[in-house]
Amino acid sequence: MNIDSAVLGEFVGTMVLILLGNGVVGGVLLARSKAQNAGWVAISVGWALAVFSGVAVAISIGDSDAHLNPAFTVASVLMTGHPERLFTYIPAQILGALAGAVLVWLFYLPHWRVTQSAAEKLACFSTGPAIRSLGANFLSEVIGTFILVLVASALVSRRLAPGGVAPGLGPILVGAVVWSIGLSLGGTTGYAINPARDFGPRLAHAFLPIPGKGPSDWAYAWVPIFGPLCGAAAAALFIRWTGI
Repeated sequence: MNIDSAVLGEFVGTMVLILLGNGVVGGVLLARSKAQNAGWVAISVGWALAVFSGVAVAISIGDSDAHLNPAFTVASVLMTGHPERLFTYIPAQILGALAGAVLVWLFYLPHWRVTQSAAEKLACFSTGPAIRSLGANFLSEVIGTFILVLVASALVSRRLAPGGVAPGLGPILVGAVVWSIGLSLGGTTGYAINPARDFGPRLAHAFLPIPGKGPSDWAYAWVPIFGPLCGAAAAALFIRWTGI
């Protein structure tokens, strides 16, 4: 795998992930969108398909890892080594997420002004808790990301698929895992389960000229960053212990 192709794949794949993922949130929440009020099921399906699309694009560029998520990268380093990925993949993922968020802003340009709620505008970029309890919110992100890494790893396990996963099936399976997490575990914090997914778009919200926007809620931002990293690290250690 060419390192330049891998880094480009992480950037472009994450950009696609955020454009489609936060795009569905914008469609559901922003005023006068034809998808307004489509609900949580639409958001969870949209995010699942966003993950599938981003992973497929990254692999097609030549990024066979297609992490698109610093938590996955940390787990990969703990399971297989290659610590250099921390310094190449993670910056590409954050920049890709930032670029994707800017595209969401451009895509919905007329809708920001007619949307009254500053909280709903922020939700089109970053995650937030249904009930603000930072300890519980942190635990939700830890558990959600633990399950993401555990199940995604199990799906490509040689014990489950001795001959390996069929070409092209991997992105579909990962998207299905994210869909399951969204439906089952996403209602507490909006299931960031990806530090880049939250940090890059939150940064975009902070500097973009969005009419009527409120603060970017940086006091909460550590939860969707460190919760997923801790959950991924715990999953990696569990996977090494069990031999998945």
